[in-house]
Amino acid sequence: MSSVLEIAVFNIESALLAASSGADRLELCENPLEGGTTPSYGFLKHIVGQISIPVFPIIRPRGGDFLYSDAEFKQICYDIELCKDLGFKGVVSGVLLPNGKVDYKRTKEMVLLAGDMQFTFHRAFDRTIDPIEALATIIESGAHRILTSGQVPNAFDGKDLIKQLIEVAENNIIIMPGSGVRASNIKDLQAFTGAKELHSSARISVNSLMEYQPISMNENMKNTQVDAAEIKAMKTQIS
Repeated sequence: MSSVLEIAVFNIESALLAASSGADRLELCENPLEGGTTPSYGFLKHIVGQISIPVFPIIRPRGGDFLYSDAEFKQICYDIELCKDLGFKGVVSGVLLPNGKVDYKRTKEMVLLAGDMQFTFHRAFDRTIDPIEALATIIESGAHRILTSGQVPNAFDGKDLIKQLIEVAENNIIIMPGSGVRASNIKDLQAFTGAKELHSSARISVNSLMEYQPISMNENMKNTQVDAAEIKAMKTQIS
């Protein structure tokens, strides 16, 4: 099986650019400063039919922690149903209990609700109290993969745990390293861990095209974009 490079994108222009630059799959998000939240209906609707590679929207109603109220969880379920109705191939989400364990009941409910869509348990995993126990819980839920940086901010620094997770998981679930993954380290990360799927945002900031920007507002009007050259370079590094 050839390796899969998933790229997180935060706007429509980045999605189109990442797809044309060699990404194998997209994680669709908004609000990069919040770590990614659920895309708007307009974003979701516009993507459908525009991109041939699989697209997995993140289902996260807000930034912050991954402990959700009943109302927030209903919102999550509605968004999963929306993505299913629109024809997406997968969704990305994750919920925890106050004690730092995976919320099995809700995770199982989300996986069942996703139906034929693949389900990725995102980096809420990196906030769990016991990663091996969390791995077993997520496998039992029926989820298809876990996105993790190895419970540290940068996946390369967390490579020992990532390798352990891949070995313990065997073929029961995909472990996908992500966070801080770039062309400069992706080859070594893959060689060390044995990961077959890898995740990166390939993120850069670009200047606004606005000709007029009032100095008095003292605003940073830069936009988040993907680096096409970085995506292409990462593709050449993985096997």
